Parts: sequence; C-alpha cells; structure tokens
Amino acid sequence: MTSRVQQEVNQDGILRPGLYDKGRVIYPVWAPQEGSQEAFLTCPVFEVLYEGTRGPGKTDALLMDFAQHCGQGYGAEWRGILFRQTYKQLTDLINKSQKWFREVFPEATYNKADHTWTWPTGEQLLLRHMRTPSDYWNYHGHAYPWIGFEELTNWNDPTCYLSMMSCSRSTVPGMPRKYRATTNPYGPGHNWVKRRWRLPQSRGRIIRDSYRDGELEPPRVAIHGHIRENRILLHADPEYISRIRASARNPAELAAWIDGSWDVTSGGMFDDIWDSGRHILPSFPLHKIPKGWHIDRSFDWGSSKPFSVGWWAESNGEPLEYDGVVYGRKRGDLIRIAEWYGWNGNRNEGVRMLAKDIAQGILDREDDLGIAGRVRPGPADTSIFDEENGVSIARDMLSKKVSWEKADKSPGSRKQGWEAIRKMLKGALPPPGGGPREEPGLFVLDRCHQFIETVPSLPRDEKDPDDVNTNAEDHIADETRYRVRHVRKKVASGGF
Repeated sequence: MTSRVQQEVNQDGILRPGLYDKGRVIYPVWAPQEGSQEAFLTCPVFEVLYEGTRGPGKTDALLMDFAQHCGQGYGAEWRGILFRQTYKQLTDLINKSQKWFREVFPEATYNKADHTWTWPTGEQLLLRHMRTPSDYWNYHGHAYPWIGFEELTNWNDPTCYLSMMSCSRSTVPGMPRKYRATTNPYGPGHNWVKRRWRLPQSRGRIIRDSYRDGELEPPRVAIHGHIRENRILLHADPEYISRIRASARNPAELAAWIDGSWDVTSGGMFDDIWDSGRHILPSFPLHKIPKGWHIDRSFDWGSSKPFSVGWWAESNGEPLEYDGVVYGRKRGDLIRIAEWYGWNGNRNEGVRMLAKDIAQGILDREDDLGIAGRVRPGPADTSIFDEENGVSIARDMLSKKVSWEKADKSPGSRKQGWEAIRKMLKGALPPPGGGPREEPGLFVLDRCHQFIETVPSLPRDEKDPDDVNTNAEDHIADETRYRVRHVRKKVASGGF
C-alpha cells in the first residue's frame, strides 16, 4: 500500500484508487484514498485519533493500519488487538475485516470462536471487547505493539483507553508501536475525547503533555476525515449523505455526523434542550442580587469521587439588571451563581477531603464571593446524615456552622429530578411563538466551568433512557437535581 494514490473512474465507470508504477496505474484490491486515509496510514506518531464525519472510511483504514505491517518480517511478534465496548458492536468490524482481508490476504484465517485473524507468517489481530475498567485485567501483562479502539466516544471516560497503553510494547527493536483510535464527535465520551486532543483547534498538531513528575507523555495527534473525501462511496451511493441527514435525531447529532463538529453538546440527557446562548449568563457581581432573592447551596458528597457544592440564587420576580440586561424576570428563576468541585484534576477522581475541611472551605468561599450571611441551608445528599457511633458527615460540617437539609431521595426521585431539570432548562427558552417566558428557568453563570462541562452532555443509560448512565461523572448533576427538586417540592428540614 504505497502512499501515492490516484483517484479516477475506470472503464466500468467505477471510481477506484490507483497506484503509480513506472507511469502505469495499477488497481489494487484496497488502497488508501488521498487525504485523511492516506495520512492516517502513514502517520509516524505513536498515538493517533482518526476523527471526523461519518463515511470517510475510518474503520477500513483502522483495519489496514494494522494489516500493512503483516508480511514485513516481524512474524508472530506483530500482534494487534482492536476493541469495541461489546462483542455485539464487533459485528461491523468482523464483516469489514472479512470483506477486505479475504481479498487482500487470501491465506489469512479467521477463527470465529475467539475472533482472531492469523496470517501464515504468524501475525495476529484480536478483535475484543472492553466495557469496564475491570476488563483490563483480561489483558494485563500482554504485549501488543498495535492497539486500536473503534468509536472511542462510546467510552464514558478515558480509563479503559489509557489502561491499555501499558500493553503497547515489544522486545523487537525497530518494530512499530502504534496506538490508534477512530471516532465521530457525539456520544457519552465526547467531552474527554475532545479535551484530550484539544479539538477542533489542534487537529493535525502533535500534542505532548507532561506527567506530574515532569516526564513527557508519548506524542499524540488527531487526523480529521470528511465524507467528501470518500469519492468511491459517494460515486457508488450518491444518496448516502441525504440518508445520514434524515437519520440524525437532533441538530447536534447532524452537526457531528455531517460536519464532524466538536462544538456540540453531545450524547446527553439534556442535549436536545441545552442552549449555551440562553442558559449561560455572564458572571455578574453577586452584590447586585436583589435582597428579596433567596440564596442557598446544595451538596453532593464525595471522597474518592468528587464532591460538589453549588450556590443558587432564586428570583422572587424582582429584576436584576447588569450591563444593560435584565435577569430573573420570572418568579422562580434559578441561577447557579458559583460552584466548588472537589476533584484532583483527573476526571471523576476526588480529593479525599475531610468533611470539616470542606465546611471551612465553603465558608471561606462565601466570604470571598461576598455572600456570607445571605446563604441559607439547602439540600444535600442524604448519605451525609447517616450516623455511626454518633458521628456523621453532617454533624462534622455543623461543627463549622455549615448546615444542610435532606435532599429528596424517595423512590423515583432520581428520574423525577432529571425531568425537573429538563423542565426548568426548557423554561429558560423563549416560547416557540415568541413572547415572554411562561415558566421559571434554570441558568448558570459562566464562571461555573465544571457544570458547563459535565452536566449538558450527561449520557442517558442505554437500558433505561429515562435515567442518566450511573458510570458517568454525574456529581454536579446530582447536586443540581437536589436543588431543583427542593424548589418544586418543599422538603422538611433534615434536622441539621
């Protein structure tokens, strides 16, 4: 598979990639098309993400990236493993591998029982699943100089992806080591993938961050593919793009599939109603909040996982004017005015702070924000009230004069909370026919970065679409639904 590729229509009217050989054009069974496929297969960087729209041939290129090194003298040392989340999702990979490998490598064999391709010279490609971090232990200690992930945004967080990097190794000098992945924007893992490759602004740029000890991480780069590059597909199926447009469930999914846009709110419980232009407000000075508004806080406890504190201002209908714009016109409008997210800089990892230290941090922040003395107790995760030998998290925090009420965690409250958030987010939007808003809305100040990053794109649970995926980073969302439910249904104080 040489890198010089020509695109032209052959005598049968079929567009095919052609390879130059001494002035003649030879048509192989498969060759990378000019553009992103070619760039992906020839990229020398260790870690490469092939991202973009649907249809540029990412899966074919991923399979051929491994196969291009078969028969090159590495023998059984050239081993690869290619992941999807489940075996069911491997079906497309299996079908495409059988389509191309049987033609390009007719002597290679496929074992249906263990989903493994073996070449007569000893090379092997394993098709496997990895759904949870614990699945890593099925491969711990193995050596795979080539590792691939298909549809990377299907993974909620980077744990599975990063854990396998320790297995990309070999004792053979000079043999390639490759870490490869493909994906569209959109999906439960949209945010972490976007952040890791700094998309879209860093497409094509080599990224090399430092570990905490100062050592450099392996280099990584994102290569962008677009459906318009796949002239073979569009020549054979001119209506493909139209069908993709018709199948998109919402504008964000359409932008991801057709434009390869990473600037979408993706894969979330709220993605169909979240509008950053409406829901995110500029961070106005908090002393401008009218005295008749109610200010309180909500809390979701976490130690090994992050904790979350949110401060809220609820309008009594008295308008708040800032920079020529009026906010809180509707009685019951709820604005997230500040937050404290207890994470250690790694997604979904906590800081293991003591309850008393968190309470003191809350008071210090309220003083810095200029709202000390105005903040009333709000709802908190009921687990903080659980006592053991007369000790509880709530009592420890009360010793610092930080008190809470019990959040509503009655049966069904979790799903009701998501629906309540959806209702308030919708209430923040103007009616379809124009005119004033009719229902209270939920808003967030632009200083609340962690809310903006984690809540709008919360993934739905695959088995229960009315609930959020419990493996997602939902701590701020939990704390938010406590507060929203507290508004909708007044809950008696928990006694602290």
